[in-house]
Amino acid sequence: MLSDAVSALRCPICQDGLALENGPRRALRCPAGHSFDAAKQGYFNLLTGKGTAFEADSAAMAAARHDFLSAGHYAALARAVGDLAVPGMLRSDAVLLDSGTGTGNYLRAILDRSPAASIGLDISKFALRRAARLNPDTLNLVWDVWRPLPLGTGRIDVVTVVFAPRNPGEFARVLRPGGRAIVVTPRPGHLAEIAGLAGMLRIEEGKDERLAESMGSHFTLSGQESLDIPLRLDEAETADLAFMGPAGHHLDRQELLASLAGRGPVETTARFSLSVFTTPPAAS
Repeated sequence: MLSDAVSALRCPICQDGLALENGPRRALRCPAGHSFDAAKQGYFNLLTGKGTAFEADSAAMAAARHDFLSAGHYAALARAVGDLAVPGMLRSDAVLLDSGTGTGNYLRAILDRSPAASIGLDISKFALRRAARLNPDTLNLVWDVWRPLPLGTGRIDVVTVVFAPRNPGEFARVLRPGGRAIVVTPRPGHLAEIAGLAGMLRIEEGKDERLAESMGSHFTLSGQESLDIPLRLDEAETADLAFMGPAGHHLDRQELLASLAGRGPVETTARFSLSVFTTPPAAS
């Protein structure tokens, strides 16, 4: 399965294919000699040139996400994503792309149900260190999703995007005809009680409509469902939940914990929208 994932890659410099070399140090190398060594934690950094202008999640944010998701709070969401992903992975050489894989928890839940070749992209090396430990048979790559993806055209069967940026044109390019992109976004009212405590941004109305519009020039919306998960969290879990998302870039976790001290359990509801977009089928 790893060979199927490697075969989907393209060198970000010359666009030729990449091969995995398993020498004293693992590396991805193209025929022109461009080489990308594996970090000691197991992921590969394919970013070249100016790198990226976007702020990656910190080590503390990645730790908070890992702790919260590993506790199973969003297990129902992981199962729902798997329900939508697995039917698109029936080919023996199917390749799954988890764009914005983070610490790899959602991808792990899918692979536990349907082992397949898989590629995880994220901009945070701290998140990918954890993802590589959790999913050692996945090609975990540091990459900026706003740049052309280091993947061949029509080489991916399913793309999953859970609370991560979307590049519709590139997702459509790398998907096979009839491939599917599964996008998870928050709905209005998502974690409203915690948002008020931690200064998290509230979800605006019309988010699903804007998502469909942004994807519409490349995809057909073939399905959409809602999922609500009631949560009852202690102070540390509440802090992890607030800190693991975009708000973590400007929050101080210790200050947040201090502000939550003595409040007791926080009850809130996570509200998700799961959208399935498909590319046109192959011409008959």
